[in-house]
Amino acid sequence: MREQAKSWEAEVAAVLPLVDKPTRYLAGEYNSAPKDWAGLAATMVLLFPDLYEIGMSHLGMRVLYEAVNRRPEYAFERCFAPAADMEELLRERHIPLFSWENYHAVRDFDVVGVTLQYEMSFTNILNMLELAEIPLLAAERPDWAYPLVVAGGPCAYNPEPLCDFFDLFIIGEGEEVELELLDLYAACRAENIGKDEFLRRACQIPGIYVPAFYRPEYDAAGRLAAVTPAPFAPPRVKKRIIKDMDAVPFPECQIVPFAEIVHDRAVIEVMRGCNRGCRFCQAGIIYRPVREKSQRTLAAQAAAALASTGYDELGLVSLSTADYSRVEPLLDQLLAEHAAAGVSVSLPSLRVDAVSVGLAERIQTVRRSGLTLAPEAGTQRLRDVINKGVREEDIFAAAEAALAAGWTSFKLYFMAGLPYETDDDLLGIAALARQLLALGAAAHGKRRLNITVSVAFFVPKCDTPFQWFGQNSREELARKRELLYQAFRSIRGAKLNCHDIELSFLEGVFSRGDRRLGRVLLAAHQLGCKFDSWHEHFDYAAWLRAFELCGIDPAAYAGREFAAADTLPWDHIDCGVDKRWLWREWQKAAAAQTTPDCRKGPCSGCGVCPSLGCDNRAARRVFRRLQPAPEALLWSAAQRGRGGLSGVGRPDAA
Repeated sequence: MREQAKSWEAEVAAVLPLVDKPTRYLAGEYNSAPKDWAGLAATMVLLFPDLYEIGMSHLGMRVLYEAVNRRPEYAFERCFAPAADMEELLRERHIPLFSWENYHAVRDFDVVGVTLQYEMSFTNILNMLELAEIPLLAAERPDWAYPLVVAGGPCAYNPEPLCDFFDLFIIGEGEEVELELLDLYAACRAENIGKDEFLRRACQIPGIYVPAFYRPEYDAAGRLAAVTPAPFAPPRVKKRIIKDMDAVPFPECQIVPFAEIVHDRAVIEVMRGCNRGCRFCQAGIIYRPVREKSQRTLAAQAAAALASTGYDELGLVSLSTADYSRVEPLLDQLLAEHAAAGVSVSLPSLRVDAVSVGLAERIQTVRRSGLTLAPEAGTQRLRDVINKGVREEDIFAAAEAALAAGWTSFKLYFMAGLPYETDDDLLGIAALARQLLALGAAAHGKRRLNITVSVAFFVPKCDTPFQWFGQNSREELARKRELLYQAFRSIRGAKLNCHDIELSFLEGVFSRGDRRLGRVLLAAHQLGCKFDSWHEHFDYAAWLRAFELCGIDPAAYAGREFAAADTLPWDHIDCGVDKRWLWREWQKAAAAQTTPDCRKGPCSGCGVCPSLGCDNRAARRVFRRLQPAPEALLWSAAQRGRGGLSGVGRPDAA
């Protein structure tokens, strides 16, 4: 433990008047937990490779902050990527990157963690390590002269492009395994055990991947043939999960930021996992199985979070909050307990159906905003290909319910470049927008409905049924984008936004890449790439130069179609879902065959429950018994005088 660490508070304070938004860098936020380092067994700092207002909106950081800081022998602090003006001053004045709690230099911590949320934040990670004066390559940190550098998060399920830079990765949910890792670290340092032996012991902890102990092998064509583990390392690293969500540490006293953040509200985590099985969705696979918190736990956590922060908005967070089995009684209780105080409740993730609209109408009696729905594809055939589980009638029932409840502003999310997509599928997006505008005109007359359509370009991700799919070329995506813009030019009342093709292309390169991409990432960093997901900073030409310098064709990575027999770069990382099931889903996609949500229908055989020692049968019974019926929610809106639904969902409708 580096007990003699210097605080850089005075040096940071001197530069704060010189930067835009100095509140991004202020310590002492309400409910933060700085600790005196004297006598601690280990200290850890988590780097979030984006700006403060992005990182502080991330619930995972808050949960880990609570889990570690509950242990009196450990300290957990935070660090965010400095904006360009602050970075310039740090370099100019030789101030190392620091933590927010105590202004300690990141290099003085025992463990430096990094959260991997998005591939296009990878250059920010290298930039932060450089600002922290920590060697970028793990091979240049062979002993305890520098902190242990670890990573976790969704991108850790394919860690290979980052293996050159990290000592180890945490696969899966970190609340328990992170403490096990700190316990091992503290014990080894107390016994004066070297770093290599520590890593040998660490790789025996379930959920810990030490890349130095795994050797990639390539065939004559340069394709990955195998990833061979050392004799003492597990052949596959299985993800960690929290089985009892009621027992998991949760931050009831949540940090209140000085600066306004993206999601500036109190939040509670309702459940983890999703069984809907959208074939494009990595989160729906890697966070399986579904595990819910009890209504009693959620009500208590909500009351504590609101009381300790003073927020007037409470977010119910999960991959699909409307799928929580007790969502209706939970909302009833939260509104009864907090609406009178002016507190609104938000559901960030809603299904495209009338039930979800009924839930949204119910909670927005305090504060109303636009309604966001994600059909994802413009035709029913393509929605079946991706297993979205949304029918045409669901979309229009949702729209009718929303219009009847008074919404006049919709945001719709789609993807382009999906497997088995045709031009007719893309034109279906415009057709759907026209139909919704016609519904709005019929419902509101002269009061026009406003629709914003956002189209993202599909990026295949590891551990999904579409992991074998080769991403559309940049030229093909550009053609599809122009087709969409042409189709929307004649639609009044609908605005079309398309994501950046080059950004999506690079994301596709790294999402399914192998270890050889590490040198490209390093070259891009050396060429000045950072904040790549921010358009004002993204330098595509520099990225192309980095690939050229390394002799690597990025299109060969993004566009590669994997075969069934191919070794995938992440095959030695076990997400719990059977790879054979993923392949069957890939084959079903070609035939536009759907697979139902296993909480509503039979088990689909994904293998996650037996693999992780879970049993979803009880949860499925509860879900089926307690999910609200559409007519109960829709008819309640009509009874409150918000307008009828043309007989849709009425209890007396035959």
